[in-house]
Amino acid sequence: MKKLYSAFAALLLVAGCQAKEPPTQVVYRFDDHRYLELKGWDCEGELWYTDMQKSIHSQPFFQFYRIFTKKFIHPSQRYIAIPDWEVDGFMVSKDYGKTWRPVGFAPGHNEPNGDDYAPAEDVLSFTVVNDQGFLKTKHRLYMSSKPFDDPRILPGGPSISYSLANGEKDSITSDAPGWAWGLIYFTREGLVGKIMSHEANYQDLPDKVPEIKGYTGWDRMRCDMDAGR
Repeated sequence: MKKLYSAFAALLLVAGCQAKEPPTQVVYRFDDHRYLELKGWDCEGELWYTDMQKSIHSQPFFQFYRIFTKKFIHPSQRYIAIPDWEVDGFMVSKDYGKTWRPVGFAPGHNEPNGDDYAPAEDVLSFTVVNDQGFLKTKHRLYMSSKPFDDPRILPGGPSISYSLANGEKDSITSDAPGWAWGLIYFTREGLVGKIMSHEANYQDLPDKVPEIKGYTGWDRMRCDMDAGR
């Protein structure tokens, strides 16, 4: 029995040594020096971002990432936003891909079914241009704010005064500035009546996805289910 156990243990050890490393494949190219890589089997796993010019190699998603399958156009460089298969939020970077944080959809009932986010099957495209993201669905256009924080509500700023519905005055200050730029996706309809609508980066917003010219990156993510087989 001892010999049999030793032989079985040896087989397990050999099998473990021969186990394949999960494959890594490029699943999206922004341009000739920036790209996304997925490490994992069956198109699910870790997602890595690389910028060869800036020597950046960072990890937006650590496991279970599955690619976004709809139209994806992303010429923006400082502000990077990456959706996933479920399209229930994004990982974004505001510093060229050095650091990442999760963001979600705006509070409120933006969708016809009462949800505050778009069902994945209703999503048509995601575009990130001029450091602003635009998620187009069958019913709505979600977007991030213009790419700056209103200087009036930064530390040392004069604050923003506005009138309440009852005529009383209130103000937005640096102590409670509201949504920082690029970290909330909202609809123009859902912004009506919100305090943030008084801030400069939430005003004069477009009502459609900006036109993109001269983009050389991919227009969709790609993944080979058989990679590494």
